[in-house]
Amino acid sequence: MVFQHGRFAWYELITTDMAAATAFYAGVVGWGAQDASTPDLAYSVLSVVSGPVGGLVELPEDARKMGAAPRWMGYVGVNDVDAAAKLIARLGGVVYVAPTDSNIGRISVVADPQTAIVALVNGLKFGQSQPAGRNEPGRVGWHELLAADWEKAFAVYRELFGWQKADAAPDPTDAYQLFSAGGQTVGGIFTKRPTEPFPYWLYYFNVGDIDTATERVKAGGGVVFADPHELPDGSWVARCTDPQGAIFALQGRRRDGVARAGAGEVGWSSEWSGISSRGRLVRPRG
Repeated sequence: MVFQHGRFAWYELITTDMAAATAFYAGVVGWGAQDASTPDLAYSVLSVVSGPVGGLVELPEDARKMGAAPRWMGYVGVNDVDAAAKLIARLGGVVYVAPTDSNIGRISVVADPQTAIVALVNGLKFGQSQPAGRNEPGRVGWHELLAADWEKAFAVYRELFGWQKADAAPDPTDAYQLFSAGGQTVGGIFTKRPTEPFPYWLYYFNVGDIDTATERVKAGGGVVFADPHELPDGSWVARCTDPQGAIFALQGRRRDGVARAGAGEVGWSSEWSGISSRGRLVRPRG
């Protein structure tokens, strides 16, 4: 695959129980796992039929003592990791992990000025940017930033990664800004509600059937804290946490015959996410 600066290229789950997390996501999303550990680091590669999707790594003990919790982290491909890390610092962000050569490539872990964490990568060893067809089951189909101030956040990411604004919601009161990377619309940014504890990135995993997937989340010890809601294009989304507490989202179709609760004119609430409260914003899918 051709590398593109500014495209999400890799995803990593930092967890407190690698074995349990591997089993959970295999059941919910269908990922296979392959050991890719080094003498200094336990690491698993998660994959779908077309290839690797992301990695699984243990949350360090010292980080746990400092209050760090399990989380999903996205890696954005950049032409120069060192230069990008210096730029985010100049823009008011924080460099948590200085540029370093790792088991997956040259990386740096940073936070934007509003504290949302993201990682930088170059020379990714397990593949490059995602295929153009993001609808494949098991792939990350959407990226969403819950920001403290979406306009200020977008300005930072535009300078850092070259992201561009895509179509906005038709109603100016619906402050959900789509963004494109490498000419493809891949996500949205919006200002989070005050009840959200901090800004963060949310990643949507593609599943075949949303009801089956959410049932498996519950059966596997996870929590579905926002039940499936329908998008105008007919797909459904749900927001969840895994048994160790990492937040993620699912998107898929709904099997025939299931009551479409909450569908219709009202759509799904902007209290749950930044998508239009009137259900009029259709996210691109492909």
